Amino acid sequence: MRPPSTRGLRAARKALLGVVGLAAFLAVWQLIPTLGLINSQYLPYVTDVAARLSEESRDLAFWRRLGSTLTAWGIGLAVATLAAVVLGTIIGMVPFLRRATHTMVEFLRPIPSVALIPLAVLMFGIQRQAALVIIIYASFWQVFVQVIYGVADIDAVARDTARSFGLTRRERLSHLVMPTALPYVMTGLRLAAAVALILAITAEMVIGNPGLGRMIELSRSAGDAVGLYAFVVVTGLLGLLVNIVFRFIERRSLSWHQSVRGEEVL
Repeated sequence: MRPPSTRGLRAARKALLGVVGLAAFLAVWQLIPTLGLINSQYLPYVTDVAARLSEESRDLAFWRRLGSTLTAWGIGLAVATLAAVVLGTIIGMVPFLRRATHTMVEFLRPIPSVALIPLAVLMFGIQRQAALVIIIYASFWQVFVQVIYGVADIDAVARDTARSFGLTRRERLSHLVMPTALPYVMTGLRLAAAVALILAITAEMVIGNPGLGRMIELSRSAGDAVGLYAFVVVTGLLGLLVNIVFRFIERRSLSWHQSVRGEEVL
């Protein structure tokens, strides 16, 4: 393992390269409308978008809509994760259930969540519950499939050893199944968090619930390109923040696992 000073230098270098890349991207963005390659009506200047973001950040209504998006995202992700972990563990531990549900899972999983929006609106109208149906459905499969794989990845020798020592089902679950499946669960959770955010914003755009998606759609219909790009930038920053937070949680919860320890050594 490399000393802390070396890891710190690597982290600082990585952060510096990220900043340089971002600065280059923003410079190119600013140059494109300045040179007339794309009309500023369709691609506004970075400075205009930044000014709009600064203006929106001082508006309480903006933070309320942002909070509405995050609330739908959080509730949907929590419900989907809980259901996926419970069902995935039960089905994964019983070979008969795995075989019996395989075809159904492979049929339901590829269905696009947006295709369920008319059904969700029919059931709940233009309410948050309609958006939650879409978020939960899309996020559920990300975690559920990973849990199935994680439970199935239990070493046969370890399973037989646990049985020979007379461990109860609860003890096998806590000492064998969950430690083995946890890396898969964390991967699924990180993927589900990103998918849930995408679907939360998409549902707001299509259904019309208050939130960032609704603000994007209103800016588009009003021809407000600066506002449209500003809100899209906010969604990108949210996605980046969600990824950073869940990567941090994953590293902390799996600090004992070889996958995370291997990253630290590299």
